[in-house]
Amino acid sequence: MTRTTAGTPTPETAVSRAARIGDAALALLVERGMRGLTHRAVDERAGLPQGSTSNHARTRQALLETAVRRQVQREAEVLTPHELPGPESGGDALVDALALALHRYLTDHRSLLVSRYELALEATRRPELRTFFDSAGSTFHAPLIAMMAAAGSAEPERHALSLIAWSEGVMFSCAAGSFHAAVPSRTELRTGIDELMRGMLGDLA
Repeated sequence: MTRTTAGTPTPETAVSRAARIGDAALALLVERGMRGLTHRAVDERAGLPQGSTSNHARTRQALLETAVRRQVQREAEVLTPHELPGPESGGDALVDALALALHRYLTDHRSLLVSRYELALEATRRPELRTFFDSAGSTFHAPLIAMMAAAGSAEPERHALSLIAWSEGVMFSCAAGSFHAAVPSRTELRTGIDELMRGMLGDLA
């Protein structure tokens, strides 16, 4: 591996370390909650030399932003790019993709939901984190709004909000709420999304 100057890591190393720190921060949020997220604990959880996390994110706000950034990266991988329907694919393709994403969250990525809830609650107490959290999460909104418009919605922003709210409610109920012991099947999730979409849009194109 090449280095730009003695002791200075290459960009690849820096990215890898940032990911390790982010992953460790998310794991700590799941295991210990917000109070368990410290720079020292992240170093230990990531297997990094003491002080590594402080060098990457000196303040607690910076550490939280690192966690949010990694949260967004990890959630973007729940559906791979080739599985995401284009706006021209129609309503049924959107229903299929959303059902697949929800089922993956609830079966393989529950920890991502818990860390998201921890960060979202902390954002309600930290205005500076609220701005960062909302900006990061907005990357998921625009594609869904475009898909809703292509599916025939006359109010794509409002309908996208309804779809997000329904999906978030199902995920919370089944990951941390009273239905946590029963994960709906992919077919059941698809039926629920289809009912919601048809209620808003009528017959799907």
